[in-house]
Amino acid sequence: MSAVGDGPELTPEDVKEILRLVDESEFDEFELETPRFSIRFRRSATPAEPNAGENESGCSSPDSGEGREGAGEMPGAGDADGLVEVTAPMVGTFYRSPTPGAPPFVEVGSEVEEETQVCILEVMKLMNSVVAGVRGVVVEICRENASPVEYGDPLFRIRPA
Repeated sequence: MSAVGDGPELTPEDVKEILRLVDESEFDEFELETPRFSIRFRRSATPAEPNAGENESGCSSPDSGEGREGAGEMPGAGDADGLVEVTAPMVGTFYRSPTPGAPPFVEVGSEVEEETQVCILEVMKLMNSVVAGVRGVVVEICRENASPVEYGDPLFRIRPA
């Protein structure tokens, strides 16, 4: 690494070396902070358990009343019940409305077109629009507003028109 400006500058080779060292180590967590950036890696020994009230897809079951808020993008594979999941296209924070206090983009029962914006995912202070990707009716919202989501997490379930 070379010192430039107010902090070290990482090269792609530096990042590869850090990843290799972390991968070969037995540490569960690694964090590097500089004046310009921070990097944090966390390894999980076991996969996270789904929340109570969620089905295998991560959406709340119709009678659970939990997880009714959320957002997503990129329709997933259809379920046995004919519903299409809209999943998170990236890791970020899920927001149902454009600004705090504003009405949500969609609610359960909302009719959507392929290009209908259903939520926002915030990634590193950048707001990314998520569209339904399918024409139909929203039947389930799988995430709470302002909750973190991982790539591929189900956000909505839509009954195709």
